[in-house]
Amino acid sequence: MKTVQVGLLGLGNIGTGTYKTLEMNKAQIEAAAECKIEITKILERDVDRERDITVRPEQFTQDPDSIFKDPEIDIVIELLGGIEPATTFMLSAMENGKHVVTANKAAVAANFDKLMNTARENGVEFRFEASVGGGIPILNAITTVLRSNQFEEILGILNGTTNYILTQMTEYGLRYEDVLKKAQEKGFAEADPTADVEGIDVANKLSILMALAFDTYVAPEDIPTTGITQITRKDITSAAVNGCKIKLIASAKLVDGKLEYSVKPTQLPNSHPLASINNEFNAVFVKGNAVDELMFYGKGAGPLPTGSAVMGDVLEIAKLCGRK
Repeated sequence: MKTVQVGLLGLGNIGTGTYKTLEMNKAQIEAAAECKIEITKILERDVDRERDITVRPEQFTQDPDSIFKDPEIDIVIELLGGIEPATTFMLSAMENGKHVVTANKAAVAANFDKLMNTARENGVEFRFEASVGGGIPILNAITTVLRSNQFEEILGILNGTTNYILTQMTEYGLRYEDVLKKAQEKGFAEADPTADVEGIDVANKLSILMALAFDTYVAPEDIPTTGITQITRKDITSAAVNGCKIKLIASAKLVDGKLEYSVKPTQLPNSHPLASINNEFNAVFVKGNAVDELMFYGKGAGPLPTGSAVMGDVLEIAKLCGRK
C-alpha cells in the first residue's frame, strides 16, 4: 500500500486536533483513502509544549523549505492562521507541486483568486473545508452534491463566540460586557475578541461561501459588516416582544438577479430554523432552486471538529495520490 506523506505547518490547537484525528482514526482514514497517511514533517517553533499526542523530535523542522522542497511530501496542511506568512507558504507549496489543505479563513478570503489560480496552474488540489463552519461539511456540499442547484440564498450563524454571547444575553438577560468576560473565561472568546465581535471573522467566511455558491468573489472588507458590540438588553427584549431573536447573520441572497450580502445582527422570527441555534454552535441555511431549503448544523470550531474537516480534505486528496 502506498504511503502519502504530509507536511504540517503549525502544531497549535487546530494542528494538534488534526494530528490527533489522524492518530485516533488512522485505520478508518487509511482504509477509506486506500493508502497509508503519515505526517512526516511539522513546522513548529514550540517543540516542548505538552500536546497529548505522539510526536517524534525528528518530525519537527524550523525550515519551511524542508517541507516545500521535499520530493517525498505530497500534501501540505497549513494551520498557522493569519494572512501572512500563511499565504506565501501555501503558494510556495503549490509551486513546488504540493497539494494544500488549510483551515485558514482569513488567508483564503483575502487571496481567494490567487490561491485557486495557483493551484490550477500547478495541477494541484487546494481544499479548505475547515475554513467555514469547522466540522460542518458545508463547502463540500455546495461544490459537489448541491452544485446542480441555482443557489438563491445562504444565511449563516458562522461564529461561535458571538452566538454564545447573544444566547446568554437572550436566555439570562445579561449585559454584553458581562457575557464577553464570561466567554473569555470559558475560552469561547479570545483575549482580543475584535475579529469575532466586530463581525470580521464572519465576513471572511461569507466571502468564501459566496465565491463557491454564487461564483462571485467579494473581498471581506467590501462586505457591509456590523458586529454585536452595540446590542443591548433593551434590543434583546424588543426582539422577544416581536417573537424574534437577534443573531449575527451572514447573508447572501439573489434579488432580481443581483447578489445582496451583509454581516449584521438580525431579528429572526422564532420559527426560523436559525433562531434555535444556541451558544457556540454554528449553522448554515441554504436555499436552492431544486433542493429548496436545507440547514447544516454542528460545532463550528474547536480542535477536533476542525481537525475532522482538515483530515477529510487530506483523505480525499490522498485517494488521488494513492492511485498514481
